[in-house]
Amino acid sequence: MASSTPWLQNGWIQQSQHILGSYQRLLGKPLIETHGSQTEQAESLFNAPFVVVAHGIQGDPLLNYANAVALQLWKISVPVLLETPSRMTAEPMHRDERADLLARTTRDGYVDDYRGIRIATDGRRFLIHRATVWNLADNEGHYAGQAATFDQWTTLSEG
Repeated sequence: MASSTPWLQNGWIQQSQHILGSYQRLLGKPLIETHGSQTEQAESLFNAPFVVVAHGIQGDPLLNYANAVALQLWKISVPVLLETPSRMTAEPMHRDERADLLARTTRDGYVDDYRGIRIATDGRRFLIHRATVWNLADNEGHYAGQAATFDQWTTLSEG
């Protein structure tokens, strides 16, 4: 059950349900088609042709989910991802703008017009276009972090 099936590890089946359910509730449409079992849905989300990434509720939130496109874009492995504060996806000079985005998302439930610069672990910078960022809720409706999705970005340069 190694790295070829990450959607079966690290609680990602449950996290996939939080991501899919919260997106559906807040935006009124599905993020992906949700046919089949929760395991099949987790696999579909992991293999979706767009970025999906999420972080938890710690004071300095740690990343706790990334699908295959996100892992490739950020050039990060699952073990490293799970130890990475989400703020590290942005360069220091862009972190205030990122913090403003997350505060706006917390206040409004979701933001569907985000544009911003991020950095991969290899120093490659990219501009995200039209991302949607939303609040996650667990099965009891308690705040469980935030997630983002996007399918458009432009590579800028290495750091």
